[in-house]
Amino acid sequence: MKITIIGASAGVGLQAARMALQQGHEVTTLSRRIVPVPNHAKLRRVQGSATNPSDVRAAVEGADAVLITLGVKSPFPTTLFSDSARILLRVLQEAGSSATLIVLTGFGAGDSWSYNSLPMRALFTLLLKAVYADKTEQERLIAGSYPRWEIVRPGRLTNSEMTGRYRVLDDLVEGMKVGAISRSDVAHFMVAQVENPTCLGKYPALTY
Repeated sequence: MKITIIGASAGVGLQAARMALQQGHEVTTLSRRIVPVPNHAKLRRVQGSATNPSDVRAAVEGADAVLITLGVKSPFPTTLFSDSARILLRVLQEAGSSATLIVLTGFGAGDSWSYNSLPMRALFTLLLKAVYADKTEQERLIAGSYPRWEIVRPGRLTNSEMTGRYRVLDDLVEGMKVGAISRSDVAHFMVAQVENPTCLGKYPALTY
């Protein structure tokens, strides 16, 4: 399959690019920095911005699936997630594309906010409220105007090794516990969903 990964220079996106290539997919990456993956016959790099329509258009052309794995290092207010969502949706509409969108946000975005533990809600309020407000808007835009999507909400991300063993929680229920999970396991889930999208129209939370 042809997979585009937006935000592939580090973290979950980088791990997803490596896994997708190992599994024989054709991979196009879009990132500001060069993706640190060895040259590969099935790898195409687009160096650019997720908020530049021309760059996005070049990256998603012909894609069967688009993995959105953008991240920010700062807790300060941002519009990266919502701005990039608007541009991607417009580009896909103009191209007549029906690629599956698999979007990485986080547990705490959207209606999952109130299902976090009290310490996590305090942390989000103090440090991540502005970032997660924009991730919530990203979710709203995609879920409200595109037919094929999954929004993936992992717990706290770590750099631990991939296990392939994690829980996928489709429903929000009182007392649910969503804790740490490695970036590699999140990438494993997202690439697997390209091949077999079992969570279309859902917001799977990932945790151990």
